[in-house]
Parts: sequence; C-alpha cells; structure tokens
Amino acid sequence: QVQLVESGGGLVQAGGSLRLSCAASGRTFSDCAMGWFRQAPGKEREFVAAVSWSGGITHYVDDVKGRFTIFRENANNTVFLQMNKLKPEDTAVYYCAADHAPSRLYSRHRAQTGDYYDYWGQGTRVTVSS
Repeated sequence: QVQLVESGGGLVQAGGSLRLSCAASGRTFSDCAMGWFRQAPGKEREFVAAVSWSGGITHYVDDVKGRFTIFRENANNTVFLQMNKLKPEDTAVYYCAADHAPSRLYSRHRAQTGDYYDYWGQGTRVTVSS
C-alpha cells in the first residue's frame, strides 16, 4: 500500500505560480512512477504530468509544457508539480497518483493513462482567477 497526501493548492491570479506537493508513505516510494492528474468542474479527469522512478524521464500534456515541471525527491518520499504562468483553464482538483510496476513497462502511454495507477491521493484544489 502507498498512501498519498497532496498539498499546496489554493487561489492564485492568472500568471501566478503554485507548487503542489505529494507526500507518500507506505510502500517504497522509489518503486513507483508518479503522476499528476486533474479534474475540472464538469469535465473528466485528465493527465497532467508524470515522472519515472528515478526522475530521469518526464511526460507532460501539451497544454502545460513549458509552464509546469514535475520532479521528485526520493529521499523525502515526495513528488512535486511546479506550476508557473497559471491560466484560468488550469483550475481543477489536482490528484497525485502512484504506479507500482516494473520500470521495463514504463512508456508515455502508461504514464498518461490513469487506469495504470494503483494509488491515488484525495486531491488538492487549484483555482486560477482571471
């Protein structure tokens, strides 16, 4: 089991920044690829960013490339999502997720597909005002 707790959400003006954190406990954090997903009101959950076990491989949805950065600190069992140049359309509940699978299976398809993730946090709300 892996327990995930997100934090760092809040209200910010367009153009501002937020850093989301996801603290993991339980199973070895470094055994899991990590991802961030978001769900806006009235919309389906969507992939945002993912990072491999070591942190060496990252994936992003096109809409956030150049604005968001995902990184992890395995020593502290934490994954982060640095969000810059926020837009009102980034408003959503952001979820952290963990995929415990062998690294040989890692791919962009797997990273961006929520069904492959085994554990999910409760979410943190991000609201970007115009």
